[in-house]
Amino acid sequence: MTLQKAGVIGYPVHHSKSPIIHNYWLKKYQIKAEYKAFEVQPEGLRDFISDLRTANFSGINVTVPHKVAVMDCVDELSDAAKNAGAVNTVIVKENGTLLGHNTDGFGFLANIQEKKTDFNVKQKPVVVLGTGGAARGICAALISAGAPEIRLVYRTKEKAENIALSIGGNFRLIEWSQKEKTLREAGLLANATTLGMNGFDPLEIDLSALDSEAVVADLVYSPLQTELLKQAEQKGYIAADGLGMLLHQARPAFQAWFGIMPEITEELRELVLK
Repeated sequence: MTLQKAGVIGYPVHHSKSPIIHNYWLKKYQIKAEYKAFEVQPEGLRDFISDLRTANFSGINVTVPHKVAVMDCVDELSDAAKNAGAVNTVIVKENGTLLGHNTDGFGFLANIQEKKTDFNVKQKPVVVLGTGGAARGICAALISAGAPEIRLVYRTKEKAENIALSIGGNFRLIEWSQKEKTLREAGLLANATTLGMNGFDPLEIDLSALDSEAVVADLVYSPLQTELLKQAEQKGYIAADGLGMLLHQARPAFQAWFGIMPEITEELRELVLK
C-alpha cells in the first residue's frame, strides 16, 4: 500500500506549526500517512498544485503568500472559500478533482464555543479589528452563523468596504480612532490584526465598554497571552487565544483527508507551544 501524503505549502514555511499538529494526530489515530512542510515559490505554485492529483496526496494546507493565488489553481471552491476570498485547505477528491476550502471561520467559531459553551453569535453585535485576509475569513463565518451586526474597524476604508461588499450582511464600518466607542454592547471582540504579536506594535484599546458577558478573541498566538487577553481577563471577560483557533481550524482539514474528526488535547497544546 502506498503511503498517503498531506502537507503544508508556503514561502517561507519553516515557521508553520501544522506538521506538529497533523503528525500528532496521525500517530494518535494510528493512520499510515505522512505530513510534511513544502516551501513552494509563487512561480512554482500552479505546477505543485496540479501534481497533487498524481502524487498520492490526500490534500494540503496553504499558508502565506499562496492563500489567494491558489484559488485559481483548483477545480472548485467551497462556499467557505468563496466567502473568505482565500483557501487554506486543498482536498484531493477520489475522482482527482481539487477542492479549495477555508477552515479559518470554523476554527474561529469552534474556539469561541470551547471557551464559552453557551455563546450565541446571533444575540449581540460583534467587533472585528482589521481588514486583512484573517478578518475577511472571520467576518464571512460570523455572517454565515447569523451575527446580527459586524462592526468592522479599519485603517484603510477601501479594504473595509471591499469586505462588506463581497460578503454581504449587516456591516458597520468604523474608523480606527473610534474603535473604543464601538465596543458598547458588543458580545464579541476579535483582533484580526498583527498588533500585539511579537515584533509588532502593541494593540492599545480600553475594553471597558464591552458587554459584561463578552468574549475577547485574539488571532495572535505569539505570544500566547497577549496584552489584549491579559486585559480581558483582568476585567472579567472570557479570553480566547490564537492557539485555540489554530488547532480548531486544522480539525476539519484532517477529517477531509483521513476520515476522522480529531480531538484537541492538553498534550497537543503543550507540544505546539514548545
